[in-house]
Amino acid sequence: MDTKLHNFLKSNILNKYLLDETSIEETKEVEYFISNYPEAAKAYATLQDNLEIIAKAGAVDVPNNILKDILVSLDEKNDTKVIQLVQNRKTPWYSIAASAAAVLFAATSFMLYQKNQNLNKENNIVIEEIFDLRSDIENNNSKLDELSRELLKLNNPDSKKYVFNGNERAKNLKTVAYINPVEKTSMIDVITLPQLPKDQHYQIWAELQDRMVNLGILDEADRKLKQIPYMEDALALSIKIGKDGDTANENNTEVAEISLKKEE
Repeated sequence: MDTKLHNFLKSNILNKYLLDETSIEETKEVEYFISNYPEAAKAYATLQDNLEIIAKAGAVDVPNNILKDILVSLDEKNDTKVIQLVQNRKTPWYSIAASAAAVLFAATSFMLYQKNQNLNKENNIVIEEIFDLRSDIENNNSKLDELSRELLKLNNPDSKKYVFNGNERAKNLKTVAYINPVEKTSMIDVITLPQLPKDQHYQIWAELQDRMVNLGILDEADRKLKQIPYMEDALALSIKIGKDGDTANENNTEVAEISLKKEE
């Protein structure tokens, strides 16, 4: 969501506009957003509907006991222990009616205020949910784009597929490598890796003419296409078992190997 629109919807300016409490500049701002942003127009329409519902909800008859209690309270306030030298005059009926109306107006105003506050909170929650939903959609689209790019690499006619099958030391091992000598990219897909002791792990190595190069660690918990360094003159790729902190080739146990010499 656009930052300006998000800030506008989170502010209280739409409510002020609906109640005709905005300044000239604020009115111009509100009308600009309503005219140019469908989200703003929808939010304004929702507030209008909510205000209409509140107005209808507030138009209820006052219970008889409330007016009765008000009259009793007013009569009690008129009681006095001072001896009157003249005859007491009764409170005019219109004064009582005015007092009752004032109390009723105050109660109704407070109720409307509370409902308006609740509607503001609900409106902010809806706006936040819309913002989060759009963020989730953007993240999902990004993941789909990344997956699409990976599939394009795999389906590239220049990409070559190599399957690692484990030896006696790791019979259930199965991993696939995809190498594109034209684009000079290498990817590996872990399918199954037999479980190892906690202090050991699988490593992938590239065999060159004069040395072995460690290309990284393989982990079954990361079962997705993984980019590995591309080695221009590699003769073979192998998977070995090594101990934590030990990267020396001679100390590792080989469990799978593929030759690249026939494919070059």
